[in-house]
Amino acid sequence: MIPQRNITWALLLFFLVLGGPFLVAQGGTQAQIRFTYENPKLQPPKYVITVAEDGSGHFKSEAGGPSDGQSMVSEPQDRPIHISKTLRESMFATARKNKLFAMNFDDGGKNIAFQGNKTLEYEGPEGKGSCMYNWSKNAQIDKLSDQFEAIAATLDEGDKLQRQYEHGRLSLDAEIQILEQMVHDGRAIEIENIAPILQTLAGDEAVLQRVQRRARALLQGAKSD
Repeated sequence: MIPQRNITWALLLFFLVLGGPFLVAQGGTQAQIRFTYENPKLQPPKYVITVAEDGSGHFKSEAGGPSDGQSMVSEPQDRPIHISKTLRESMFATARKNKLFAMNFDDGGKNIAFQGNKTLEYEGPEGKGSCMYNWSKNAQIDKLSDQFEAIAATLDEGDKLQRQYEHGRLSLDAEIQILEQMVHDGRAIEIENIAPILQTLAGDEAVLQRVQRRARALLQGAKSD
């Protein structure tokens, strides 16, 4: 009979050699950044974007916001997204250069107009941190906010294009021009996240030719990594 003590050591050795690496890999957590934005004067009035260091992400927004009676009101979204390598590397570099957001970035000036309540959160192997602000005079944080807002704007425009394609194609021409101008101005980025609707518009002979051309041009500028 094999002594119980020897069996115990054998099982422990088996776990360390074979089971250990697997559990370490499974238990490892990659860093992620979460950006929350709230402004009842805009569409959508609230959204949350989460980005992991491998480029995977998630977008969740609420419906509503002000309407002029002509443009479409934002509808809620809850969907996965992907962030290109260059952008996400910049985002995580900003987080690490700024103490994982564990700082006070709000300008606090009385003369600063309300630009929306923003929250940046970081969580990863190095630790975690968060900050809330209306506007930051830190140029890196200000740029990061603009990037997240531009991602949200892209997703909102993509959703509007999808709904117009399904229910009111006469509005597609004006809406895709808006998106085109936003991309030109840097107010819409990561266009690959709305590639499916752009591909549909580019290949549908039933929509206006200029809509097809603009959709193709936007797709050409989309990143693939």
